[in-house]
Amino acid sequence: MNNEIFTVVNVVRIFVVATLAFFVNLILTFFWTQILLKYFRPGKEIAKKDAPVFNSLHKKKEGTPTMGGLPIWVTVLFLTALFAVLSYLFDGFWSQVSFLSRSQTLLPLGFLVLAGLVGMADDMLGIFKRGGFSLKKRLILYTIVAVIGAWWFYFKLGRDTLNIPFFGDIVIGWWYAVYAIFVIIATAFSMNETDGLDGLSGGVFLTIFAAMTAIAFDQGRMDLAVFLTAIMGALIAFLWFNIFPAKFFMGDTGVMALGFVLGIVALLTNTSLLLPIIAIIPLAESLSVIIQALSKKIRKKKIFISTPIHHSFEAIGWPETQVTMRFWMISAIGAMVGLIIFLVDSKIPPLFR
Repeated sequence: MNNEIFTVVNVVRIFVVATLAFFVNLILTFFWTQILLKYFRPGKEIAKKDAPVFNSLHKKKEGTPTMGGLPIWVTVLFLTALFAVLSYLFDGFWSQVSFLSRSQTLLPLGFLVLAGLVGMADDMLGIFKRGGFSLKKRLILYTIVAVIGAWWFYFKLGRDTLNIPFFGDIVIGWWYAVYAIFVIIATAFSMNETDGLDGLSGGVFLTIFAAMTAIAFDQGRMDLAVFLTAIMGALIAFLWFNIFPAKFFMGDTGVMALGFVLGIVALLTNTSLLLPIIAIIPLAESLSVIIQALSKKIRKKKIFISTPIHHSFEAIGWPETQVTMRFWMISAIGAMVGLIIFLVDSKIPPLFR
């Protein structure tokens, strides 16, 4: 198969899988919404201790169902398994469509499901016990999952190099495992802080995964690119129901799944140092939380009106939809800039590095 035909086939795969993921998740989400409304009330508890600004802004959303992100990873898992089974049974055409591969998609798929299940447990605790995991317990869980990922990269895949844009790869040895743990935890934490307004997380995550899809495609990781477009198709269907006024929240089952997958994909493609640009909104959200916590502990006063930072913009009078769409715009710009840096860097001959 020549390069032109190979490219066309994979573009078709991407559009077919993304379209199927959209419609499958649209149907799943419709029925899942009915289940949430019937069996998982009272839903999200909004009130937080020592957060009067947040409580005043979002008290009206008390009781909105959570766990709306579950159909996202269920859709991706279903399509991955469906095409893998069809490929195994019939081969031929279906082997060209299947995107389950040991080298590219098995690891991110595993973390998508694992993190999604852990997040679902957190959501369930929040619904039935009015609590959920504390920050300490959540960080412990994040660390456990991240250690598994780091172990796989270092010992199973033999990764020990880090790509620095415009400088090339540097060997960091066993420090790679430590670095991988940091990347996975930081990404998961940052993505979690982005889920706070109707449509915000879905739109921001969509632009981030679009950039990562383009990177995987350029690297020739076609199965990974198709896998990521399945996530994108499912995210678009999620947004259909989650844009203002949201019928449900994504919840930890969705945010954790997507957060861990993003960290894994960034490590797989060796583009983790581009994440602060591509994922500029999650970075800003998590930094605002960290800075606020440190300031309150050390200076005994706040820097921001409320955190994550999107709540500060609400507090100064920006309508929720305005905050969401402006953050979408910033996220899209960050994703494009990060992608441009990657493409320019990848075309520089090694002689000139």
